[in-house]
Amino acid sequence: FQHGGGPPAILCSAKNDDYVGWTRFIDFGLALNCADNPSEIAYNEQREKNTAAPEQFTHVRYDFYVRIYSAYTSHLPRMPAELTSLQNPLLKDVRRAIAKGGLTPDGCCVAETFHLLEEALRSECSIPTVIASESVRATVERRIGRLRNIQLIRVPDSVYSEISATESSQGVMALVRPPKWELDGLLRGVPLVMILDGVQDPGNAGSIVRAAEAFGASGVMFIKGSVNPYNPKAIRASAGSLFRVPIVSAIDPALALAALSQKKIDLYAAMPRANITVGEADLKRQCAFIIGSEGRGVSSGLQGAALDIRIPTSEVESLNASVAAGILLYEAWRQRTQAV
Repeated sequence: FQHGGGPPAILCSAKNDDYVGWTRFIDFGLALNCADNPSEIAYNEQREKNTAAPEQFTHVRYDFYVRIYSAYTSHLPRMPAELTSLQNPLLKDVRRAIAKGGLTPDGCCVAETFHLLEEALRSECSIPTVIASESVRATVERRIGRLRNIQLIRVPDSVYSEISATESSQGVMALVRPPKWELDGLLRGVPLVMILDGVQDPGNAGSIVRAAEAFGASGVMFIKGSVNPYNPKAIRASAGSLFRVPIVSAIDPALALAALSQKKIDLYAAMPRANITVGEADLKRQCAFIIGSEGRGVSSGLQGAALDIRIPTSEVESLNASVAAGILLYEAWRQRTQAV
């Protein structure tokens, strides 16, 4: 055995087969046991005082001791792992999240493409895992190889094609843990809020979030019944803006109205036949826009609490939800920046 005065031994046990787990620092050796003998106690007390110890004592007993110190070593580099079966629990969770258009059981969204991986890294989001097909593994390793908190999982190209949500796959997807926002976080400063009321198309939803970031919106509310903002299609349409724009989802409309009313925020509903045009409204004030669903428009409950506003058009009566949202946000941004 190693005496306790020497360096401790280190043992490491892997957790979840990722070569990262609980590291245990083992210190062991011999210790004088004098608990039951008064002569031994006196001997040791005088030794500590640097005085002459008694010349005799009855006996000496040493006990072998082991001390174990544990620490979770998530900061250590993770070794790449390979998964080859679609029945693997992680891959099943990913496929289920893609199919349902939401988060994985541990709260991660599926961000597929190299661009979204870069956007997640730039946004400093937590990225527990990156899944890469064998054909692009080397490229992905070069990009994240020095990042110690990301687990790289490689899969055969045939397996990746089965879990991919895109028609022209780039062979890489990141499991990203998006930021969590409270409602108050959307109403900070001079709020400019976009409210999605029943918008179902994930492409429209993601494009609206992208426009919200482009024109300085303070956040986006997804009213209960709207598409999940973390639908993989919405994430791709947002081009990474979903990692940065404050978002609350599945919010009850009554709660949303109460929060807006408390902050005295002007509420506008985008309606094709409204009397007031977007250019006539004073959008320099704190305000929020409601974009209704593609089929039925703005719900009666929200419309009743808002002032109708329209975008002047020629020939056509209405615009795509994301196009309309972009125009409204642009006009608010234009008025606010010109006023500065």
